[in-house]
Amino acid sequence: MTDNLISSYISSFVFVLLRTGIVIMLLPFFGSRNFPAQMKIGLSVAIAIILTPLIEIKITDNGLIPLIVMREIILGIAFGFTARFVFFAIEMAGQMISNAMGISIAQSFNPEIGQSTEMSQLFGFIAMLLFLSIDAHHDLIYAFVKSYELLPGGQISISGLLTSVISIMKAMFIIALKLSAPVVMTMVVSHVLLGFVYKAAPQINIFFVAYPVYIFVGLIVLLIGMPMILTVTNNYLGSITEEITKVLSALRG
Repeated sequence: MTDNLISSYISSFVFVLLRTGIVIMLLPFFGSRNFPAQMKIGLSVAIAIILTPLIEIKITDNGLIPLIVMREIILGIAFGFTARFVFFAIEMAGQMISNAMGISIAQSFNPEIGQSTEMSQLFGFIAMLLFLSIDAHHDLIYAFVKSYELLPGGQISISGLLTSVISIMKAMFIIALKLSAPVVMTMVVSHVLLGFVYKAAPQINIFFVAYPVYIFVGLIVLLIGMPMILTVTNNYLGSITEEITKVLSALRG
């Protein structure tokens, strides 16, 4: 009897740890490459140990353990990607602003997304500080625990996943455009005005004149629009849990 209980606990713990480990590796802040790997593993194991006695794992596909594992992996990736989509959008906005201001030539390696600009990293740091300040990481852990109520172990439907992915991608581009629009539109106007200056005085080396103007005007617009950027970013960070719930509902079928 004891052996059966131990065997049942271990199998349940492994399934809980599988989903927990994947989600922790992909969550904002916890999944960062700057976050120590030992702490990621320890946090995953600790959460799995706490949840295992509280969660009933119902395996309906007898003998198809690889299929159940694959479903858990898909669920974990979907959860993690949804939790990070706002950060991807914010860094995309920083990339757009850098391209518009002409400072995208200053590329550096970002361990989170690879090659990126300094403006993207600045926006990413701001978003991470806002994320932690509003306790959004606690909301994500709560949403993860609730995921076992909506989707018990191995019970997901992939049919609604594509629609959710398309919806998140669309929202990601909309957020990036909203955040970068003030600077990008100002740069378009600056291009037009400097084009008139070049037509009026062709002897001016417009290339050397334009880039300092773009950087100066872009930074001024960023400083003026920073309260709006912080407000919009804060609102979208607060809606991550709602988007995760929508994705989990779609996976439920």
